Order: sequence, then C-alpha cells, then structure tokens
Amino acid sequence: DPRQVAIAQKTGADLAITRDHPDVEQVISEATQGYGTDAVIITAGTSSLDPVELAGVLCRRKGKVVIVGVVPTGFSRKNYYRKELDLRMSASYGPGRYDPDYEEKGIDYPYGYVRWTENRNMQAFLDLLKQEKLRMDQLISHTFAFEQAPDAYQLILEKKEPFVGILLAYDLSKKLSQQVEIPDKKYEPASLGLGFVGAGSFAQNFLLPVLSGKANLIGVATARANNARNVADKFGFRQSTGNASEVIGNKEIDTVFIATRHHMHAPFVLEALANNKHVFVEKPLCMTEEELENIRAAYGSGKGSLMVGFNRRFAPLVKSLKNSFHPGVPLAISYRINAGVLPADHWIHDPDIGGGRIIGEFCHFIDLAAFIAGDRIKSLSARGMDSADQLMDTLTVNLSFENGSIATIAYFSNGSKSLSKEYLEVFGAGRSIVIDDFKTLIEYGSSVKRKKLSAQDKGHQTELNEYLECLQKGDPPPISFEESYASTLATFKVIESIQQNGEKIDL
Repeated sequence: DPRQVAIAQKTGADLAITRDHPDVEQVISEATQGYGTDAVIITAGTSSLDPVELAGVLCRRKGKVVIVGVVPTGFSRKNYYRKELDLRMSASYGPGRYDPDYEEKGIDYPYGYVRWTENRNMQAFLDLLKQEKLRMDQLISHTFAFEQAPDAYQLILEKKEPFVGILLAYDLSKKLSQQVEIPDKKYEPASLGLGFVGAGSFAQNFLLPVLSGKANLIGVATARANNARNVADKFGFRQSTGNASEVIGNKEIDTVFIATRHHMHAPFVLEALANNKHVFVEKPLCMTEEELENIRAAYGSGKGSLMVGFNRRFAPLVKSLKNSFHPGVPLAISYRINAGVLPADHWIHDPDIGGGRIIGEFCHFIDLAAFIAGDRIKSLSARGMDSADQLMDTLTVNLSFENGSIATIAYFSNGSKSLSKEYLEVFGAGRSIVIDDFKTLIEYGSSVKRKKLSAQDKGHQTELNEYLECLQKGDPPPISFEESYASTLATFKVIESIQQNGEKIDL
C-alpha cells in the first residue's frame, strides 16, 4: 500500500518500499552492502506464503526471521536451508505473554536471564515516547468520540478511506465509577434481593437462567467491570460493578451468590457473613483447613446462612435412588468418575488459584456419597497414581460412615473420552441401583425397573429452586452448614492421606 509506505518514510524508516516494487530484492541488497538483512520481522496477517518466502530471500546467511503476525509457515526449503536461517515465533508483547505466573501473579523473570520481558518492552517503548524518539502522531489517522465507536468499526469494515491508527476518545470530564445504575429494570422491594460476585460461564449457563425472574437481581460484580455490565444487561440486574464489596455491602441485597475462581471463595464468604448476608457459594467452599475453620467461626457468630453448591444430591435420579432405600440401612457405594485430562497449565491445577482437582471437584463426589449413605464420615483413606506431571488427579478413596455404610470413589483423569463421565452403583437390603451419567437409572430387586431422562440432569435447577423456597420461607438451606463443613474437611483429608501413602485418617 503506497500510503502506508509514505507514512513509514515520514516516521523515520531509512527505507520503505511496496512489495510489488520491481527491484525489491536488489534494493534491499544494496541497502545492506549485499549481505541481506540481519532479521526480518513479519507482522502481516494473511493465508499466503509470500511473507515467509520473501523473508527467506531478503535475510542474510545465519539471519533471523521472526513471526509476530498470523502467516503460514510451509515455506520452501531453498533459502531457509542454504542460509541456515533461524525461524522464530514471537508472542505479541514478548516473554511473559500468556504466562499466568507472570501476567496474573506478577512473578517477574530475572533481569539477568530475560532482559526484555513483556513489561520491560513496554517500559522501553514509553521511554522512547517520552524522549520523542518515537512519534505516534503520524500513525493516528482518525479520532472518534466514544459514542461514535460503531462508525469507527464501520470504517475498518468498509475500507472506504485509508486509515492507520484509530482512536476512541472518552469524555474525560465525566466522573469515573465502577458501579453503573441500569435504568428501566423492574424491582420489587418486598421479594428476595440477590447479588452475584463472579459471573463466568458456569454462572451464566447454570445459575442465572434459573434465578432470572424468580427474585430481584440487584447487583453483579466481576473482575472486569465491562463484563459485569454485559451480564447485567443480559439477565436484568439493576447495578453492575467491578468492585465485589459494593455488592456484598449493598443493603438491598440479602443473598449473595459467589461464583468466582476458587481462591476468592473464602474471602468473599467471610465478607458476606460479616455483612449478615445469606451466602450461596459454588464449590469448593475454601482452599485450606485454616480458611474452613475461619468460616466456621464466622458462621457461628453471624446472622446469615451458608450453603455450598453441591448440586448432585438434587439430581432427580439421585432422589429416586435415595427414596428406594430405607433410612438407616447400611449401604455399599461404588462411584466411578471418568474425569478426563485437563492441561497441566489449566487454572484449576494452579495451587494458588484453583487448588487442584481434588479440592476443586472431588468434593462433589464426597458430598454425594455422604448424602446417599445418610450419615457422617467416620474415616477415610486415599491413594493417588504417580504421574510425571504430579497433578494428583487420578486417585481412589475409601470412606466409612458412622452407620456402617462404606463407599469407594474412583476418580480417573487418564481414561477415554468415549466412556460416560459418572457411574454410580449402590447396594443394600437386597437391592442394587445403578445411575449412569445422570441420564439413566436401573433398579435391581424383586424385579428390574428402569428410568431414562430425556436429557442429563445433575440437579442444578432443583437445587436453586429449593434454595430460593427455603429463603422465602425463612427456613435453613436444604444443605446444612454442618454437611458442607464435613464434606470440605474430608476433601482436605483425602490429600493428607495420599501424602501419607494411604494412611487411614479418622474424622
């Protein structure tokens, strides 16, 4: 594009030419004393091989080709082999990009080993701007008021006139606030007022669709305030904010739902209990035994209630199973979970954020086994499979209960995706009941009975409906704090038993 070439010349390029220049190779050769360039940086976005092939032509022997843009790399052998070129892929901002330890936790790379990190690249760029060695004015072709943002995108889409950098200008005279009041939302002060802290894919797919229209959705907070606004518009919240304390401290909100990443559950639960709110928190309740004991103390001294989202006990097939056995009958439970593999760098595996799959997910299965057994866990032992990644996500756990029931929970991350995820068998009083992936139930007794659902149902909707009903009546939640405490404590003891080579731990 000749217009871009002209801009490059104005902004300090020693040489700028178009790709279709008839003597592009000769021009570059003369500019580099016949050697070729030391390096070629490709920032193009195209499905064509032309940029990579041209880079191989222009680069000197032993030179570097660095791909920053999005281009294919199926280049011909000739230039890259003969010149022994070094082809490199670069993340957009440099070392540290896409590394959660660097970008989210702020763990820097040592200066002596990684000179130019993502952050230090930015610092150098800003220093060059300050010294006016880099000037951006020639690169800004258009400025639109923020309210005219659709026009800016239309300009890019239609390409009716040349453009380079396009700025969206905010009104700097306006007062900045993380909280946004959303007009024209129906609000009934007499009914339940709900607030959400965290509203990711799980909350939007399983929680909010059930709650919408059954209570007043007053405030939602997410880590990014613009996401909170999108959720508010989608589900009908009155307020959106990037500050969780504004939701938790709102006097119009009497019930707070917490659906953040795991490491924030305990802090927000404690803050909500301190504000005398009813709290519904997605599993896990917390990440450590210390946090668990702090929550126990806060729960005992506050006025609010607390329930953990152990939804599986509300599944219709689980309810049928539970009703098939007389209370107090000792049961033998076998529960297999074909969990599947999660990449080692998934946030669930991060000990500081997700806590690992035992804390983050296995608590579900301990709670369901305790619910079916109908009594407290007396003792447990656990064994984990050794693996190169040391993720401790393939394990078996044996539970014994006060009423004589026993359970074996087998959690596998190394199985086939074609096998159903959860398979539950319960034996007792001459009956055997099998639930396959919360879709089918077969009961073996004096006769064989079968139930099949039209779709998988893990109990999310029933759980929330019963929870709201209890709140409206002023009754305790359908899962008591004591049950949630016991299931959470047992989860921590599973890890302890694995670390002690399968030692039995009494609870």
